[in-house]
Amino acid sequence: MRIWYPQSSHALFTMPPRTLVHIHVQSRSGSKTRGILRAGGLFFPVALGRGGILANKREGDGGTPRGRFRLKRLWWRADRITRPRTGLPVRPIGPSDAWSEDPSDRRYNRPVRRRAGEPGDRLMRDDGLYDLIVEIDHNDRPRIAGRGSAVFIHVARAGFAPTAGCVALRRNDLLRLLERLSPRTWIHIS
Repeated sequence: MRIWYPQSSHALFTMPPRTLVHIHVQSRSGSKTRGILRAGGLFFPVALGRGGILANKREGDGGTPRGRFRLKRLWWRADRITRPRTGLPVRPIGPSDAWSEDPSDRRYNRPVRRRAGEPGDRLMRDDGLYDLIVEIDHNDRPRIAGRGSAVFIHVARAGFAPTAGCVALRRNDLLRLLERLSPRTWIHIS
């Protein structure tokens, strides 16, 4: 939407799109690993976890958790992409950023710092899948060991290959969606 303000030295600027309160994800008929994300009047194809959408998510089951979750923040690769437009808090990904997926770790399902060679889901990946990561509050309050970790919205693999439990979009679709997200946005996965 373009706005014209004649009293301000003929300035023309673009208003950001309206922030979404809800986005919805559901599997496609006949495929448990592919789905549709509905955001306002926009529809995007998505990849889902290899286990499909599960109501009782467990660590390592490959399932995308069923439920309603808040979007917490965007993690992004500043060395590959200019800072995306979004209403979410933004944090650049560094080489030591990782995610604890070990249910016995007191920092389970939280971002952690890792030295080279230490285990953990590295956020700085070579394949580009984590160039943009939206952190959601699945298994967050309270964190329950073994109920699933590192469930994100991120960039999809070629051909929408299944994820390990995340929701994945084409990079350009994710960039477009980010413009409409804020901490007030809920994701509903059903």
